[in-house]
Amino acid sequence: MDWINAHCVIPEGDNAGAPFVPTLDHRVWLANWYEVRTAAKPGERNVAFRYRTGQWMAAQKVGKSPGVAAETCAEFVGPTLFDGRAEEERAFLCSDIGCSCGWGTDKSDFAPHVFEIGEPLGRPWSTPRIQLAAVVEDQVENTWGALIPMIDDGPLANLIPKTGEAFIRHPNKNRDSRVEIVTSKADGKLGARISAGRCDETGLWTDSNKMKKFMRTLRRGAAGMGGRVSESTNPYDPSESSQAQETHESKRADVYKHHFPPPAHLRFDLKKDRNDIFRWNYASSSWVDIRSIEAESSALAELNAAEAERFFGNRIVAGSGSWMDIGKWQARVADGKDGRRPTVFVSPRTRVALGFDGSDNNDHTAIQLETLDFHSFTPIYGAAGSERPTYWNPADWNGRVPRAEVNAAIDHLASEFEIVRAYCDPMFWETEIDSWAQKYGESKFIKWATNRPTQMHASLERFRTDVYNQDSTFSHDGDADTLVHMRNAIVRARDVNKLTGVRQYIIGKPADHQKIDKTMSAVLAHEAAADAIADGANSASKVSLVYY
Repeated sequence: MDWINAHCVIPEGDNAGAPFVPTLDHRVWLANWYEVRTAAKPGERNVAFRYRTGQWMAAQKVGKSPGVAAETCAEFVGPTLFDGRAEEERAFLCSDIGCSCGWGTDKSDFAPHVFEIGEPLGRPWSTPRIQLAAVVEDQVENTWGALIPMIDDGPLANLIPKTGEAFIRHPNKNRDSRVEIVTSKADGKLGARISAGRCDETGLWTDSNKMKKFMRTLRRGAAGMGGRVSESTNPYDPSESSQAQETHESKRADVYKHHFPPPAHLRFDLKKDRNDIFRWNYASSSWVDIRSIEAESSALAELNAAEAERFFGNRIVAGSGSWMDIGKWQARVADGKDGRRPTVFVSPRTRVALGFDGSDNNDHTAIQLETLDFHSFTPIYGAAGSERPTYWNPADWNGRVPRAEVNAAIDHLASEFEIVRAYCDPMFWETEIDSWAQKYGESKFIKWATNRPTQMHASLERFRTDVYNQDSTFSHDGDADTLVHMRNAIVRARDVNKLTGVRQYIIGKPADHQKIDKTMSAVLAHEAAADAIADGANSASKVSLVYY
């Protein structure tokens, strides 16, 4: 951060040419993106860092493009490779890495950076190659247009004497050491060994425009040189199955996800809340006039409300066809959330309803529980210390849903809670459901087919109404996988009901890999809970005595 401040300049506007100071949001990104592993060793490249890939997701106009340009300068000629740890306190001297700006001495206007004992040291890449990537050149122009004056109009001009229209040559004069643009239209440079990849607007990178394949090639090129790849993007449309979504939903530990959306209870369609959202999103962006953002977002909302909320609201919102309003869903998270486990402790022997949506080897399999006061949660099963959530992805189990695990989970839940009713989608699981019914009660474990449009439509409407209704007591545990599945669900229209005159619908998934099984299991659990209550499950139970 100090190096950027001392070498990069503001590229445009009234303060063009003044020192570039990273915003608070940008500093948080930098602090995490450049976090060094405790066990890192001198000479290591990408593996010295905690994160191999990263994603900076934020609203439009917060300064992502100038921020990426400044990082590009640092990666090109700055000390961004790990070089051991300081054994004593000492100032960083820019002259040690071949820069004549004088930073670190009395000749500089900038305060020196003094290394503390144990602080990571840095050195430059000897032959860096950086690619700025986008679908088309117009998209990467935001970063490229900031990068050129950031170099030409500041101290870096003495180190990088010439910038060009198509690429920037490194002062080492090595022909492969450069900053260059790569796009889907001109990808002849793609596949090169690179030290860094900077990918712009990955919310637009899809399989249809071949940009997800483009990303895989870019990452392979970085892996070959020990480089890293990061993304900068607006929030994505979850119905489009983009690269941004793939990265954001990744479970890999070496992916840094930098996204701080506004509080879920604020409604983008209400002007007062919308202004609060803008103040949240642009708190670090002093150059942004919120009145201008309000005017532009209001105009865009007339044509595409979801797009306005993504671009300026900094929220992941689906376009037309989305079934669940994610803001309303997140507003129902119960207090005291603690990650994947139920946020409200549900004590043993609590009466619950169960929803089960199963598959064989493609879709996922999920069990959701709901208490009779309408708290929906993903339970856990297994021995203490090795518990798992009741959610199975075949990819984690050699390509098949582990039926023995599912049976063990049902046994565990039946012993842990009092299951008053369970609605189970029978497809692929007829035999298992019969077994559960025989073991735990045929009046409790009931086959509930989800491929019946009339019944499914009614259940979906009940569930969504209880989520949206402010007077409803419905809550949930904030489970991350359930959130993804709720976001994935889109409406699939069906025929008009001849009795009611209402056009029915079911829900589906936008693409094969965008699963909705946890949504289905939650809807089934809610339907089972409501039906059980209607049948008197909340009434005082009769005392049963057993004599022996």
